[in-house]
Order: sequence, then structure tokens, then C-alpha cells
Amino acid sequence: MTAAIFACGGAGAAIAGQAPTGPSLPSEAKPFAGKIGQTYLDSTADFPVQRKAPTGAPNILLVLTDDVGLGAASTFGGPVPTPNLDRLAARGLIYNRFHTTAMCSPTRASLLTGRNHHAVANGIVANLTTGFPGYNNVMPKSAATIAEILRQNGYNTAMFGKHHNAPEDHVSPQGPFDLWPTGLGFEYFYGFMAAETNQFTPALYRGNAPIPTLKDGQLLDNALANETINWIHNQQAVDPAKPFFAYLATGSAHAPLQAPPEWIARFKGKFDNGWDQVRTDTVARQKRAGILPQSATVTPRPDGIPAWSAMSDAQRRITARTMEVYAAMLAYQDDQFGRIIDELDRMGESGNTLVIFIEGDNGAAAEGGPLGSMNPMSNFANGTDETEQRLLDGIDTFGGPDAVANYANGWAWAMSAPNPYVKQYASHLGGVRNGMVVSWPERIQGGGIRSQFGHITDIVPTLLEAVGIEAPASVNGVAQQPIDGVSLAYSFKDSKAPERHRTQYFEMMGNRGIYHDGWWAGTTPKRIPWGQGAPYAGNPMDYKWELYDLRSDPAQSRDLAAKNPEKLAEMQAIFDQEAKRNNVYPLDDRMDLSRFAAASAQHPTRDRYTYWGSNISIPFLKAAPLLARSFTLAADVELPDNNANGTVVAMGSKFGGWSFHLVNGRPVAYMAASQLPGDQSAVAAALALPGGKVHLEYEFRYDGGRNAGGEMIIRANGAEIGRGKIARTISKPPEMTDTFDVGFDADTPVVEGAASQPFSGRIDKVEVILAKQEQGK
Repeated sequence: MTAAIFACGGAGAAIAGQAPTGPSLPSEAKPFAGKIGQTYLDSTADFPVQRKAPTGAPNILLVLTDDVGLGAASTFGGPVPTPNLDRLAARGLIYNRFHTTAMCSPTRASLLTGRNHHAVANGIVANLTTGFPGYNNVMPKSAATIAEILRQNGYNTAMFGKHHNAPEDHVSPQGPFDLWPTGLGFEYFYGFMAAETNQFTPALYRGNAPIPTLKDGQLLDNALANETINWIHNQQAVDPAKPFFAYLATGSAHAPLQAPPEWIARFKGKFDNGWDQVRTDTVARQKRAGILPQSATVTPRPDGIPAWSAMSDAQRRITARTMEVYAAMLAYQDDQFGRIIDELDRMGESGNTLVIFIEGDNGAAAEGGPLGSMNPMSNFANGTDETEQRLLDGIDTFGGPDAVANYANGWAWAMSAPNPYVKQYASHLGGVRNGMVVSWPERIQGGGIRSQFGHITDIVPTLLEAVGIEAPASVNGVAQQPIDGVSLAYSFKDSKAPERHRTQYFEMMGNRGIYHDGWWAGTTPKRIPWGQGAPYAGNPMDYKWELYDLRSDPAQSRDLAAKNPEKLAEMQAIFDQEAKRNNVYPLDDRMDLSRFAAASAQHPTRDRYTYWGSNISIPFLKAAPLLARSFTLAADVELPDNNANGTVVAMGSKFGGWSFHLVNGRPVAYMAASQLPGDQSAVAAALALPGGKVHLEYEFRYDGGRNAGGEMIIRANGAEIGRGKIARTISKPPEMTDTFDVGFDADTPVVEGAASQPFSGRIDKVEVILAKQEQGK
């Protein structure tokens, strides 16, 4: 490896917006240079030469956490101890002006490709796909990932954890698989394919095949660290001279907030002083550490978040517990990351391993409401009545397997310190400013802060320059589109080097921002993260704009729009130019069920769904929609005896879902409207069925209206054997990885015990017949 990475225009360095000009991949095969005789005796061999990485190319460990604001981790002044990230920073660099896109799928698309998120069709999360070029979530082949480039340049590549860059309907046994990690240049994948997953019962894949979930209390962060270490061990065992690229994308600290109970106990009482004081203390630490200039002014607590002192004892107790769980989750993730660093140290690989650790793919998440929630998606989509008393009664479930919780939005504000706003809000720094640590002991002297503007698109060109390769002009026969990021390698040795990423637009669900040469202009949000009422869905162009000079006001405390309308107009024009160049239009600021409906409209439902046999598991988006409607579920089964048990069909989980099963030979229909006590309904047959073949039917007659109940009728061979009331149903399964399963209940079961075990008989066929959609929902 040469010292070119520390000079202007070294190998791999690219100017933002210019088309790549490096050698095409794969490289053209060289003609056979040996000799072919009649036998091996008069022939000369010439083996094909595999492409090797440049001499001295580093191993690469890229880490991205989830929903962590700048003011959370101790490395950036936050209240959550992250000692392993602290020690990585001590031997590396802290970037205190690094930026993401404000949401997960867009950030990850930019991270992997080096292109702006709309330019690679990821202007929104993969669950809210719309039919426009910037928002269809189909990453183009013209934007090859860093994994594909490195793989074809002599690296082994692997990914562990969250991949949220395949459209929701691609996540099925049918695929397509080209947007899964193994289709994007990663030779190995172990992780999950959604926005979030349960830490105790994650929906896991190895490659593109589903595998059993975790058992015996193991949590996902532990499993991800184990897999990463094991893969590195195997990779080094085969060819220690070959560099590796390992990408670890944790589920922490995205909801559901879950952590080992002993880690939660460590933080008991640590946040009883409340979010006002925690944010104040964080800002003070940030100033002492140089993360924030001493002269910086920060914004006050916004309207909509109550003063901690104005809350009741019960409210403070509930919300403090939610923050204890969040802190435990983030601290535990840091502990597991530390195991990977320890192993690289033990193996002697740390010196020439470039570690880039990005703490958060966007700002802190404020979806938990004013007090936090044990099931926020159920509150949003299914009308769950999560009262203050219910939260208090269930306080000990926060953080464990019986809640899919998120913390109070006041804590999200505190964890985004020193900036205003939170995740989803690309108009303000609280949504897009995230901490980053870079360590490379053989090439970077540790212990410094870098304050040049950086963006998630800068990671690909930084890695290319560090490795010493150019961005290819063509990959797998497809010409490559311009790279939008700028290598940050220029800053490795020089803390005062002028920043090179001078202009960057931001947009997320109508909230817009533009950075240019120290100035920031952004829209004033109409949908407030801690406000009450319906989400705004008006004209996305009808937004007020704000203006900030970040050189003197790095935390956006003084709006200069009224004083400097000429500068604001200049910035707005730059935004419009960037928006047109990157497929940002048309803007869409909806964030309600109509947005989900618009995304699912591309997948029309059928009247009849047929499933042949057991062991079928498909995402609910592609399955028979047993949601808010009448249906008949018919199953041809063979029972071994009159004591058959197990799942016939299950969809969802105990946090919201249907289960059709047998217990001791008796057919049962079970609906979990949520995990809260009293939100479950069951209708069971009067008698157990004898052994033998049975045509079993569950007919549900929906009452109509959103999340209404209905009558359930159970029949065996045409004869009614059970009838009763289902009190309430759901519009959407709360867990993003929920599936429709035949013959078993994957991951988080709908109901525990014999009902959720694999079906003890044989299932020949299951049919779901949908009634005409009722009105009024």
C-alpha cells in the first residue's frame, strides 16, 4: 500500500458527480499462454490468474448501528457508556459532522453504493415503495455496491445483520434475490431482511434461506458478533494473505428495544433526573470534548414535550424505564462489538484493519409517543388502547420478550443533542447528523477530531482510496453512474484540511434540507414528531423554509431566513437543481396508513390462495391477507389420533396475529389483537377430533369497520363443531418480519405452548377464500 491515500487525487479518489473511469469489472480474461499438445507430456499448463487485492490492502470492518442519535453514545458526549467505541476512537478519529439521510433504507443504499439515495431509487424505506424512479427501491445495476467492487478486486466479503434494501415483496422464497446481500456482492450473509426484528426471536437468513430463530435467551447482537468472528476465523484459515470486507449492520438500537435483563438492571435509576437534565449534561460534555464548539447555542425543549418536572411520578417512572432499556440495548451492542475488536487484536489483524463505525443510520426515533410504548406499531395501525395505567402495569415487560417497545419521544429529543428534531426529519440536523469513528492503526495516528462535512455517500470513495483501486467504469457489463460522495481520506492526516464535500441535499417524506459551503436551508416540518393529531398530507410544496449559518451556529439555533432572503433563495435554487438531478421529485409527505396502502397497491390480492403441504413460510405482504375482512380457511389434514397438537396456519405474532391450531385434538381459532391482557380472543371446537383425514374449515364473518371483530365458525367435514366471537382484529402485523406459516409458527409465535409447536399430523392442502372486501374500513 502506498501513501497515495494521504495525497490529493490518490488511487480511488473521485470528484463527486463524475462518472467512474476505472477498469471495468470483471477484467477481461487473458488468452491461454501455455501449450496444448496431444498429452500432458508435451503440453505446458497456464492457470487462470485470480485477481488479487493491491499489495498491503487493508482488511475492512464497516459497522452501522440503527436509530442512534448523535447525543446517545459516550464517544460523542452521550449518557450511554460505549467503552469499546471509546477505545476505537482513542486509536482513531472522531468525525463530528458526519451525516446520513434520516431513514434506514436510504442511508444503507447510499452507504453501499456511494450514490445519493434517490439516485439509486431508495428515497424512502423499502416498506413504502412508490412507482417513481427515486422511490421504487430497486437499486440499479449501474450503481454497483462496494461489496461487489471489492469482491472482484480480490477481497472476501460478508454481511451480518440488517439488510433493508430489498423491496418488501422480494423477501420471500420466490425472490427475486438480486437485491439480497448475496446478489449485491456479499459472498456470505447472516441476518434479517426488514426494518427491524425481535432481538429474542429474530427472523434469520443464512444466504437466502430462512433458518431457525435463536433459543435459550440468546440475543441477536450476540449471535451477530459470534457469526462475524467465526467467519473471520474461517476466512483467515483458508487464505490469511487475502483481505476481508466484513459489514456488520446491527438491529440496535432500533425498536423493539430489548436487552438482557442484567444489562437493563445496570441502568436502574440512571435516568431518573429526566430528559431535560440529560440533554443539558450531554451538551456540556460535547463542548468539553470538542464535539461541539464552546460558543455554540442549542435550541430549547420544543413544545409538545413536557418538562420533566411537570410530569407525574407514574409518568416519570414509565418513561425512565424506557430509557433504561434503550441504554442497556446500546451498551450491550457495544459490548458485543468489543468482542470483535478483541479478536482482531488477538489475531494480530488490528493494525492493518480499517474500521469505520457509524453510530446510527439516522437520528433518534420518536415513534414511541409521549410515554413510550410496548407495541408502537399496534398503536399506529391496529388501534391498541395503551393507556398510562396499562404501561405502568406492564413496566417490567419493557426490554424483555413480552414487549416490542420503544422509548418516549422526549428521550429521542435528548439523544439527538445538540441538534433539533429526530429521525425522519431531513430538514434538520437532529435527523441526519450521526457520529462516526475511523480507525486504522498502521495509517492513522489516533486521538483526533475531524470537523469537515461528511456524508454517507463518502464511505465508498473513502474505501476505494484506502484500498488503492479506482471506481470501475463498468461492472458486469453495465456502465456505472456517477459517484456522489467524496473520499474522506484527505482528512486522515490533516484536521484542518478544507472540506471537499461542499454541497449535499437532504429529503425525507417532504422534509427537505440543503447544505452548501457552511450554510444550511431546510423546510419547517408540518408533521411534528411529538405533536398530536393526524399526519399532514397536504401540498408538499407548501412548506416554510429556514436558514442557518452552521459556521457560527452549528446546532441550528438562529433562523436567518427573514434577515437574509437572498441567501435563502440561493439555497432553495441549489436544492431544486440537486433534486432534479437525483430523482427527488415528486415529493410525498404522507406518513399514515394511506402511504402503506399506496405501497401495497402494486400487489393486488387474489380471491383464493392455495398452499400445498407444511413448512411453508412467506411474508405477510405476499400471503393471503387475513386482515380486516371475512374469509374461509380450509385445510385438508390427517390426524394421527384424537390428541393432535400444533399449528395449522399462523400469521403474525403474539403482538398481533392469527393462529389456527389444534390443542389435544380440538381445533382452535385464536386472534391476538395485541399482547396486552384482554386483547386475545379464542374460539374452540366443543370436542376433540378423532384420528384420520379431516376437511377442517375456519370461517370468519367480519363485522366491518377498522379493526373490528366478527363471528368465527369452525367445521369438520362440513359439520359445525364450534362457533364464537372474535372481539377485535388487526390491520397490520406489528413485527416487520412477520410471516404466514403453514404447519408451524416461525420466529415469535402467536400463542405459546402446544398450539405453536409444529403440527403433529399431516397437512395436504390449505386454501384461503376471501370474501368481497367490506366497506367502511
